[in-house]
Amino acid sequence: MTTTITDEQIQALAATAKPFSVALLQWGPKRTMDGADAIELEHQRRMVSLRADGVIAVLCPVVSDTVAGVAIMTVPAEEAAQIMAGDPCVQADMIRVEVHPSLGFPGDAIPA
Repeated sequence: MTTTITDEQIQALAATAKPFSVALLQWGPKRTMDGADAIELEHQRRMVSLRADGVIAVLCPVVSDTVAGVAIMTVPAEEAAQIMAGDPCVQADMIRVEVHPSLGFPGDAIPA
C-alpha cells in the first residue's frame, strides 16, 4: 500500500455507501447435462439483459471449474434472489446462487 488513508477519509467514504446485492454463482451438478450449451446461452442472454436494464450494475463471469460468476445487483437481496431463481441455469440446476445484501460506493467501476 502506497496511499495513506485517514480515519476521516474512511468515515467520509462509509457515509456514501448505498445498498446493493451480491449474487454469487457457482456451478451446479448438472453443468454438463445434455442441452447445457443452449441453456447457458439463454442464461447469458438474460444476465446481459439485466445488465442493460440496470438491474445488474457489474457482471463478472468467472473462469473457474467451481465459480460461475458474480453479479452486483441494484435491487434488494430478496428481489435479487427472486430474479436469480428465474434464471434458466438455476432452474436446470446447472448453477446455484447465493444472494447477499451488500454496500457499494457511488462511482466505483471496473477500469475500462
